[in-house]
Amino acid sequence: MSQLITVATCNLNQWALDYEGNRDRILESIKIAKERGARLRVGPELEITGYGCLDHFLENDLCLHSWEMYAQIIKRPETHGLILDIGMPVLHKNVRYNCRLLSLDGKILFIRPKLWLANDGNYREMRFFTPWMKPTVVEDFVLPLEIQKVTGQKIVPFGDAVINTLDTCLGAETCEELFTAQSPHIAMSLDGVEIITNSSGSHHELRKLNKRIDLILNATQRCGGVYLYANQRGCDGDRLYYDGCALIAVNGKIVGQGSQFSLKDVEVVTATVDLEDVRSYRAAVMSRSLQAAATDVRYKRIEVPTELARMQERFDPSVTPSIPRDVFYHSPEEEIALGPACWLWDYIRRCNGTGYFLPLSGGIDSCATAMIVYSMCNLVVKEAKEGNEQVLKDIRKLTRNEDDWVPTKPQDISSKIFHTCFMGTENSSKQTRGRSRELSEKIGSYHVDLNMDSLVSSVVSLFEVATGKKPIFKIFGGSQIENLALQNIQARLRMVLAYLFAQLLPWVRGIKNSGGLLVLGSANVDECLRGYLTKYDCSSADINPIGGISKTDLKKFIAYASRQFDMPILDDFLNATPTAELEPITKDYVQSDEIDMGMTYEELSVFGYLRKVEKCGPYSMFLKLLHVWTPKMEPAQVAEKVKRFFFFYAVNRHKQTVLTPSYHAEQYSPDDNRFDLRPFLINPRFTWASKKIDQVVAQCEGKTVEDLDIMNVE
Repeated sequence: MSQLITVATCNLNQWALDYEGNRDRILESIKIAKERGARLRVGPELEITGYGCLDHFLENDLCLHSWEMYAQIIKRPETHGLILDIGMPVLHKNVRYNCRLLSLDGKILFIRPKLWLANDGNYREMRFFTPWMKPTVVEDFVLPLEIQKVTGQKIVPFGDAVINTLDTCLGAETCEELFTAQSPHIAMSLDGVEIITNSSGSHHELRKLNKRIDLILNATQRCGGVYLYANQRGCDGDRLYYDGCALIAVNGKIVGQGSQFSLKDVEVVTATVDLEDVRSYRAAVMSRSLQAAATDVRYKRIEVPTELARMQERFDPSVTPSIPRDVFYHSPEEEIALGPACWLWDYIRRCNGTGYFLPLSGGIDSCATAMIVYSMCNLVVKEAKEGNEQVLKDIRKLTRNEDDWVPTKPQDISSKIFHTCFMGTENSSKQTRGRSRELSEKIGSYHVDLNMDSLVSSVVSLFEVATGKKPIFKIFGGSQIENLALQNIQARLRMVLAYLFAQLLPWVRGIKNSGGLLVLGSANVDECLRGYLTKYDCSSADINPIGGISKTDLKKFIAYASRQFDMPILDDFLNATPTAELEPITKDYVQSDEIDMGMTYEELSVFGYLRKVEKCGPYSMFLKLLHVWTPKMEPAQVAEKVKRFFFFYAVNRHKQTVLTPSYHAEQYSPDDNRFDLRPFLINPRFTWASKKIDQVVAQCEGKTVEDLDIMNVE
């Protein structure tokens, strides 16, 4: 006999501290879920406040306003008729918890605090919250007086419990708990919980979705059951982009999947599942039955006298279970095209900006940044054509257009809000200037082409007058310090010009009621890691959409964009030699980034991954690479590259303190805002590690330990 129930989960584009906006998006998701016949609706983690409030979570106002918004939600009759799983912070006995509030028909069923907090990488949840350290324990929670008036309740259960309806049992886990070794869903499933919800604030990283889905499929394949995954979507006002992809899984198969990247603020995913499938799947495995019979973990049941699988729907031929479907994944190139584009859209619309300004150098990094903005414009056009009222409202406001204006092509948008500028000097080539100009024409940006030689020469002349010394480039006989200074002054003057033009171009164009433009940076994650950029140069900007993306992935993205957007000009960027063009070009010398750095971009990606993700210091990194890179390289070459990387990483670490806020897309990002916490004054020689590396090299070359004798310590 079938026992069918329709369940709903969602992606919500919540914004930190946007209480009323967050409330309205929650209400919209509940409305859609009810229209589709759902009996259970699950939302993202901390959806009332927005996940990324950070230290605002420490303010008592935040808890107060959360309860006020929650009361406005559950008291409305249109939110009744289904179980609601809503996330917000709750203060219990003067301890702040990250909680799920489950309710039905305006009554709170129980409050479930998060057991295991995310406290590594980008996450510092234990700075704001305390984990519930008493599994399966439930206490009384006294509701705030204002909520008592709304619900008619004084005390509700608070703790690690599950809900027993007349026909099934459901429990909740939150985000990080899915990723832990002993996830709560294991014990819950063994204790007979058939439906498990997971409310998340999980950010996007390239290739991360695979891990998330693997965990969900593995959980339901081993344990059986229905699993509903909800996630935050959009930019919450910081470096992270939450990529949605709400999911519904049954017994190891996906029956519902939401979009991973979208400009829709509210997306609801529903599926009709058969609880009898869960019961037969579990009972068929004897080892699972033995474990369930022997488990001593018993959850308190919160009894709720309602049916989720209504009797009249069990035999309704028009109601059928959702069919399993293949999981959809974007390629990494598509992720780059879509994730940062959605992030940029949220930034520009929520800051009420006039547009973006980008120094477009003619190189691949600024080209990639420009194409991400163009991708954003494509997404806006697509949503506008589909009648997305929120997107239409936002783009009309940004472009100062009439209420009936609908963009038909991306250039309609980029011509109004995207501004590019080629800041040339005598060191710039005709090729880079031409590529910059042609790309701007293709994407429709408002473009400025200028030479800044007079500005550079004026600054150098000022220095000469003040000191009596005139620096010259190295190829003309100057020293290395002169050479660097002359390169850096060009880069830093470009930053000054970028902000000047960003403030005044709207005025030049006669855009009414406008502010300045947001300046975009375009330094990739590998250059940031090594410090191959000038402090306070044109990489210093308001935000940087590619600051967490490797050069290798950016090249793949440009190749994809060339095909996707039918722009052959992008192939010219792809085939050009990466160069800063800060030194004079002669018939014998053209500046090359990889030669300057002493390592390739592919090698930099490997160094970055081993340093951050694998937690390698110089010695352990050398040992790993010795096995990987030999015999292609001699041990001494491997040693030299590792030492060189760590030297420049260390001497340039201070640059990370002023790094432009960047879209977080890579696990080895060096952003020291809160992701990569390391000192910025480090001994760059790593002398002891270097001696140990030299010892291994000597052994590989057939020398004895005594030949070096580095291990003797007086």
